[in-house]
Amino acid sequence: MLLVLLVSSFTKEKEIKTTKVTPKNYYKATEEILILEKDFIGFKEALAFKESQGRYRVINKLGYLGKYQFGKSTLRRFKIYNSQEFLKDPQLQENAFIALCKVNKWILRRDISRFIGKRIDGVLVTESGILAAAHLAGAGNVKKFLRSYGKFQFKDAFGTSIKSYMRKFAGYDVSYIKADKFAKV
Repeated sequence: MLLVLLVSSFTKEKEIKTTKVTPKNYYKATEEILILEKDFIGFKEALAFKESQGRYRVINKLGYLGKYQFGKSTLRRFKIYNSQEFLKDPQLQENAFIALCKVNKWILRRDISRFIGKRIDGVLVTESGILAAAHLAGAGNVKKFLRSYGKFQFKDAFGTSIKSYMRKFAGYDVSYIKADKFAKV
């Protein structure tokens, strides 16, 4: 999948300046204002930027890999065992992210229908917020957070909470993702 955005801005002479933004220079187009749509592509790109600044070959200090910062145990769930090959393959990373969203949506399907539109600990619960939080903390921890109405707290090793991901990634249309218990890469 090739993502191409056209970013327009006005110069001092009030001419329109258009920059073609491709995956290679997407996050380097800092002088233009990038507005992501509130669709699935916007969701995954916003999440990727938060996780790794959108870089496919990054490994953080805790060993999480790639654009979406996958743990090795999550990759094994999708039968991905070679970390170095995973880091070199952007399409594999994109496919793994979609598969994980499908599985998480299946695991959380009842909680999604039960909690959408409610406020928990001051945060409006949305489907995209739930899926982002599941990416951060795992679906089981998101269930605990929702079912305890925010009493169960989770923060990752960097101090990022389920609540902060639910707030930051709220309101994206993730209906493109269909719940699938057996999603494969």
